[in-house]
Amino acid sequence: MKISVIEKRKIWYIISVVILLAGMVSMLVQGLNLGIDFVGGNKIAVQFEQQVDIADLRTALNENGLEGSKIQELDDGSFMLKTTELNQAEQDSLMADLTSRFGELEIVSSSLVGPSVGAELKKNAVIALALAVLLMIAYISYRFELHFAIAGVIALFHDIFIVVAIFSILQLEVDSTFIAALLTIFGYSINDKIVVFDRIRENMGRVKKDQLSGIVDLSIRQSFTRSMNTSISTLILLLALLFLGGQTTRIFVLAMVIGVIAGTYSSLCIASPIWYEIKMHIKGSRVETK
Repeated sequence: MKISVIEKRKIWYIISVVILLAGMVSMLVQGLNLGIDFVGGNKIAVQFEQQVDIADLRTALNENGLEGSKIQELDDGSFMLKTTELNQAEQDSLMADLTSRFGELEIVSSSLVGPSVGAELKKNAVIALALAVLLMIAYISYRFELHFAIAGVIALFHDIFIVVAIFSILQLEVDSTFIAALLTIFGYSINDKIVVFDRIRENMGRVKKDQLSGIVDLSIRQSFTRSMNTSISTLILLLALLFLGGQTTRIFVLAMVIGVIAGTYSSLCIASPIWYEIKMHIKGSRVETK
């Protein structure tokens, strides 16, 4: 059965708008769950000789004035404590108290991230994203046309904001690996869109006196199998990493999973319809053949 993406484009727009509005509301109400990479603080990995319940560990942190600290149990049985910024004396006092409560412990790793580092990270992320957008607009405009570039970049921001929205709604922690994932999604997603755009351009050169909507739908159908195969093979690897990989890559991989799904959806159902809307507005309802 052939489904006309262009004919049903309002349905795809509504789906996206609902997700994006939910994300906007979540961002306004609860914001993002920023990790210490952005807000500053201590990351302390500790290994206890005895079995320790995470609820008791949280109680101990609260009684030390560290309410709101994050505790993550790692695969090897150790705990990653993420607290507000502590000086060496405060950290030593905390470790002494935990030792008295739960027995001997080993500090596997300890690092301090200052707020200035988080501010610099945000600044660099914005600069990197802006450069990526400008370079993509320049490349796609040169390789195809400006209208493809506009549609592609709009769809890319659609993908990025869906990832951000879901992280906000679920209050998943946002750290430096999340920024790396967003930039990776940006590059991965545009590749899928360019494949569809290239097919549209080829069909516009061959198909005579056909309606623009028919050309776009034909191009999407021709690209569908390739796009799905690429996305599914990528998701298989990402899901394996998500469930079998370590804790340190989990945020990155989860963001990538959401981004790949959103990118595939927008490549087939958002980017091309946006380009169609632009062309319809500029050139009318029929293709100008060469």
